[in-house]
Amino acid sequence: MNLAKAKLPTRRAYSERIAELGAELPDFVVFESDIGHSTYSYLFGDKFPERYFNMGIAEVATMSAACGVASQGRPALVCGYGVFLTMRALEMVRSFACYPNLDVKIMSSHGGLTAAIDGVTHQATEDIAFMTTLPNMKVLVPADPRAARAAADISLATRGPFFTRLMRDPLLELYAEGEEFRLGGSKTLRRGADVAIAAYGDMVFKALDAAELLAAEGIEAEVLDLYSVKPWDREAVLAAVGKCGALLVAENHQRRNGLGYDIGVTLLREGLFVPFDNLGLEDRFAESGDYENMLVRHGLGAEAVAAAAKRLAAAKKGRT
Repeated sequence: MNLAKAKLPTRRAYSERIAELGAELPDFVVFESDIGHSTYSYLFGDKFPERYFNMGIAEVATMSAACGVASQGRPALVCGYGVFLTMRALEMVRSFACYPNLDVKIMSSHGGLTAAIDGVTHQATEDIAFMTTLPNMKVLVPADPRAARAAADISLATRGPFFTRLMRDPLLELYAEGEEFRLGGSKTLRRGADVAIAAYGDMVFKALDAAELLAAEGIEAEVLDLYSVKPWDREAVLAAVGKCGALLVAENHQRRNGLGYDIGVTLLREGLFVPFDNLGLEDRFAESGDYENMLVRHGLGAEAVAAAAKRLAAAKKGRT
């Protein structure tokens, strides 16, 4: 699949859409922790300064203030880096947004190793585990700018807490103008019958590259973009497993307690004892460096994804 280079990172595409929605939805307000020119939330602030609040480098206070506004009936969007919003401010998210089920939306930049050169302190590789564990929280992880714009729409149209994981740098354009997305949905990007590969965010592109490598060896992989991580598309995943008889989940996150763990448990509960594996960071931190090289170093490059999928396809054949 030949994809064009993205003109924008997903963090900017999301914030551009938020700035557009500001005129259509006059109630919501935006909170920022002094990195508005990194998250691009300043685009909203320039248009609606009376609805934009820079709270300084104080994520706990920022999240608390947003929850306070939401408790009065106005949706509040908090923008920042994933590490700080999902860990430093985690208690506020849990107790003051999720527990009362308030309309607090989290725009989280620098998801996973996409924050590569910024180092471990800015690489949110545990965020999916934290956010999907919280009751009432919904989670989207768009792969490209159009999906990111759609995530902004879905977030503000969905009642209750919402987390959107975005990337630091532009990658590739995947979806055409007008592509539709929904909470709980997914996209089947490539059809195959030998093994299914499910991914989200940047790892969707590695899954597609891996499928090309596998095709060269006569192995046809089905590729799913699980852009909705909570809730995830159970029907599509189970259908792919039923069709292919083997499943690999690849995610730019700690392997433990990511989406792969959730899907793996579901397969066991359903009695689907098929060859299965999930790729992610193996209980370790990364380091500062080039994004592509870092994925390779941590077993998340296209070749590693292809090799894991090939093992599963072979294991399936060994059972027949």
